[in-house]
Formats: sequence, structure tokens, C-alpha cells
Amino acid sequence: MNTHAPHITPLGKFQNRTVTADGQTRASVTLGRLETLWFNTGTLCNIECVNCYIESSPTNDALSYISHAEMVDYLDQIDTLDWRVEEIGFTGGEPFMNPHMIAMAETALSRGYRVLVLTNAMRPMMRKKVQAGLVRLIAKYGQALTFRVSLDHFTKTKNDQIRGKGSFEIALAGLHWLQAQGASLAIAGRALWDETPDQSRKGYAALYGENDLAIDAENPAQTVLFPEMDETAEVPEITTSCWGILNKNPADIMCASSRMIVKRRGAASPSVVACTLLPYAPEFDLGKTLQAAETTVFLNHRHCAKFCVLGGASCSA
Repeated sequence: MNTHAPHITPLGKFQNRTVTADGQTRASVTLGRLETLWFNTGTLCNIECVNCYIESSPTNDALSYISHAEMVDYLDQIDTLDWRVEEIGFTGGEPFMNPHMIAMAETALSRGYRVLVLTNAMRPMMRKKVQAGLVRLIAKYGQALTFRVSLDHFTKTKNDQIRGKGSFEIALAGLHWLQAQGASLAIAGRALWDETPDQSRKGYAALYGENDLAIDAENPAQTVLFPEMDETAEVPEITTSCWGILNKNPADIMCASSRMIVKRRGAASPSVVACTLLPYAPEFDLGKTLQAAETTVFLNHRHCAKFCVLGGASCSA
């Protein structure tokens, strides 16, 4: 019997914030130092991928466009709190569908932050006005600005099964355009198939070689392989004892060093959430300000277990 947890009636997994279904103390993570502040630019996307982590699509506007002024407010909060944030990340949806994207990236870069943009490198990014802005930013800020382009697999057939017919070739064209401008590049793939990490990295290395792309397949910051988030799969709950059993340090979990800003449809102002994967889960909404979000996060979601603890993944660079 675990004497350190209160007695509860079992309700099933991921039901109680602090206690697992079998009565053990749920693992939690404290914000040690905010290293990456993410902005979800909105869930609208030009494509609809199978098993998208946050259900982005051409019709899903559950998360509205973040404005430039709203982003600046959070950068000002960082200054007020005197936090040593290193990186500003932009994700979606497709960030380049947000009309404020170039201005937001430029402001973050001008304040001395590294900027990471997660993009599909497709038509929204290739609009002439966006291209002109990117050419200017890449020329001025160089390696401080990185584009992580989504290619779910290193083959056209498997990638297009997830991202839609023709998406592979369009994304490659976007990658070639970015590289021609001198951009810093990374790739985001998925561990969807019956392949070892070594096989996946060799496949991406071959793709890069065939396309003269200056990306390192062995560098996990340049070729990021995300675990699949199957909602139907059986996932264990993470207890405090798991840290020792798994030889994991809670300080290495994503919510120990990052937060994300979202603006829900109809909301008067944005909110801070604990994780880039959980913008809709109310228990991971930490309030309106960064100071309020400086709190402990209990790992009460299957994504916490599969993606972060067991999968060892992080959205940050």
C-alpha cells in the first residue's frame, strides 16, 4: 500500500490531477527556468494531416491568430520578470497563415532571441510578400532564425499518406528556396512506421544527399523524430517512482523549461499553457500571465507519458 497518496476510488487513467488510477502519487514537473516561450499562431493550416497533434486544418480556428501586439506584451513580461529566455518558438497551424508572422519574428529577433519557426514550407510561406520578409530577416539575422520543416517521412509515398498528395514535393521546393536564401534548416519527422531510429536517420540522410540539403540527419536538433501520439494506444501513467525506474530527470521534461501562449476562439486575451501539445486541455491552462504560469505541472495526460517521458521528445531546439 502506498502511504504517501490519499485513498481514492479508482476512476481510470488520467482522471485525478495528483493521483494515478492505482493510487500512487502522480509525477509532476516544476518550471526550473523558462528557456523557450512558444506562440501558437493559430490552428488554421493550409493542409490537414492525419493524426495532427492539435487537429490543425483549413477549417479549425479553435485557436485564433495571435497578434503582434499580444506577442509583444509577453516579451515585455519576460523583461519585467527578468527571466533569461533564450528562444522564441512559433507553431500552428501553419504560422505563415498568420498575417503578423513576419512582424512577430522580426520583433523577437530584434530583441536578441533565437527564433524557431515550425512550418510546412508550402504555399503560405511562398507568397511573395512573405518571401520578401523572410529574405530580409534571413539576411539580417542569419543563424538566429531557424525553420523546422515538417516532412513526416523521408519518402514521398509515406509522407503524402499523412500530409496529403503532392505535399512532399511542395515542401522540398520550399526547403530548396529557404536554403538558397541561406536559412538555418531543420526537419521534423514522425516515428510512425516500423523503423528503428537508426533506419529513419539513414533514410533522411539519403534524402538530404539526393537533394543537396545541408541538414545533419544524426543531429537530433536538426532532424527531430517525434513519437506517434495514438489516442487509442495503451499508455502507462507516470508516478514519482518512475523517475528513478526510467532514469529520467524531471528537469529534462519539456514543461520544465517551456510554456506556450495560445488565444482561444472568442477569448478576450491569450492564455499560457504548460505544453505545446495540450492547448485544449483546461487543466494545463496556467493563467493569463507568465508569472502565474510559474507553477508545478502534474503529468495528467497520455501525451505527457508517451511524448515527453517515454518518447524523450521536446519541441524546442
